[in-house]
Amino acid sequence: MGSAGTAAVEEITEPFLEDDKAAAAAEVELIPDWKEQITVRGLVVSAVLGTLFCIITHKLNLTVGIIPSLNVSAGLLGFFFVRTWTAFLSKLGCSVRPFTRQENTVIQTCVVACYGLAFSGGFGSYLLSMDEKTYQLIGKDYPGNRAEDVKNPGLLWMMSFIFVVSFLGLFSLVPLRKVMVLDDKLTYPSGTATAMLINSFHTRTGAELARKQVSCLGKYLSISFCWSCFKWFFSGIGDSCGFDNFPSLGLPLFNNTFYFDFSPTYIGCGLICSHIVNCSVLLGAIISWGFLWPFISQRAGDWYPSDLGSSDFKGLYGYKVFIAISLILGDGVYNLIKIIVITVREMCRSSSNQNNLPMTAELSDGNTSKSQLEQTKRDVFLKDGIPLWVAASGYAVLASISTVTMPNIFPPLKWYLVLCAYIIAPALAFCNSYGTGLTDWSLASTYGKIGLF
Repeated sequence: MGSAGTAAVEEITEPFLEDDKAAAAAEVELIPDWKEQITVRGLVVSAVLGTLFCIITHKLNLTVGIIPSLNVSAGLLGFFFVRTWTAFLSKLGCSVRPFTRQENTVIQTCVVACYGLAFSGGFGSYLLSMDEKTYQLIGKDYPGNRAEDVKNPGLLWMMSFIFVVSFLGLFSLVPLRKVMVLDDKLTYPSGTATAMLINSFHTRTGAELARKQVSCLGKYLSISFCWSCFKWFFSGIGDSCGFDNFPSLGLPLFNNTFYFDFSPTYIGCGLICSHIVNCSVLLGAIISWGFLWPFISQRAGDWYPSDLGSSDFKGLYGYKVFIAISLILGDGVYNLIKIIVITVREMCRSSSNQNNLPMTAELSDGNTSKSQLEQTKRDVFLKDGIPLWVAASGYAVLASISTVTMPNIFPPLKWYLVLCAYIIAPALAFCNSYGTGLTDWSLASTYGKIGLF
C-alpha cells in the first residue's frame, strides 16, 4: 500500500517537476542581451538613487564612521521607482518595456558602485586629511608633517584621482569570476541574498511585499525628517543646548561626552548593525571616555605638556587617535591573516577534490535535466565575459595612465611607488575577493592601511 501510494505521488508530481524545469530553462533562454539590460530609465533611476545613497554615505562616514550594507535598499528602491514609472505610463496608454530582473540588477549594481566609491574613495578620510587645516592642527613642527604634502580639496583633481584609480578593479577581478563563482563555488552571502530578493520582487507575492516595504520606508523617513526639523527649533549655538546635547545622565558625565543627542542617524545605524558591532562600540565608548581619557588627562604635565590644546597630537588627542588606530590595525591584521589562511586552505581543498574525481560528477549528472539546466545557466553566465587579453590590456593601459597621472596630482608621490602598488594589487584583490566569497567580509580598507607601512 505504501509503495503504491509512493508511486502514485511520483506519477502526480513528475509532470509538475518537468513543467518547473521547462519553465526554468525557458526563463534562462529568454534572458535579454546585455545591451538590452542597460536602459535609459535604468540609468536615470541609478543616477538619482546613487546621488541619494552617496549623500547618506558621506553623512555616515563623517559622523558615525560605520557604513552598513545598503544593497537591499538599492534593489528595493530601484524596483519601486521603475515599477511606479511603468505603471504611470501604462495608465497614460503608452507602451512600456517590461521591467526585468536583469534591469533591476543593473540598477542595484550602479547604485552600490556609487555609494561604494563614496566610501572607499577617501572622502571621509585621507583626501580630507591632506588639507591645510589638518596640517596646522597636527603642528608644523611635528615629525613627518611637511608643508609640501598639503593638498586642499578641489573638485578637478579629486575627480581626476577617482577616474584614474576606480576602473582597475574591473579588469583585475571580473575575468576571474569563473574561477571564484563556478569552479570554486564561492557563496558570496550578501550578493546571493540580494539576488534572491530581486528574484522575489518579480513575482506577484514579491511585488506586494516590496510595496509594503517601500510604504514602511516612506513612513519612517517622514518621521525622521519631521523629528530633525523639530530638533532644529530647539538647537543652540555649538554645544550650548537643545536635543543635540541633552544631559540625560547628568552634568558630570555630560562633561565627559556622555549625553544623548536623539539623532535618527545613529539610531538607524544601530538598528541595522549587528549586536556585536553595537556592543563593541558601546564598550569602547565606556572604556575610553569613562576611564581611559580621564585617567590620561590627570597625567597632564607628566606624560605630555599640560599647556597643549585639545586637538594637539602631542597631547591627549594623540593618545586618543593612536590608541584607537592601533586597536583597529591589530584587529585588521589578525582578520587579514585568518582570511588568507582560510582562503589558501579552501583553494587547496577545492583543487585536491577536482584532481581526485575529475570525471565522476560529469558522468553522474550528465544525463539529467538538472545538469542540462545548470550547463545552460553556466553558458549564460559566461556569455558576456571580458576576454583575458582585453582585461590584461585594459589593466596595463589604466595602470600606465595612473602611474603618470598620480605624481602630477600629488607631486611628492614617486611614480615607482604607484607602479609597485599596481603590480601587487591584483594578487591582493583576488585574496580579498576570495575571502569575501567565503566569509562575506571585505578587508579592502585593511589592505590599504597596511600599505601605509
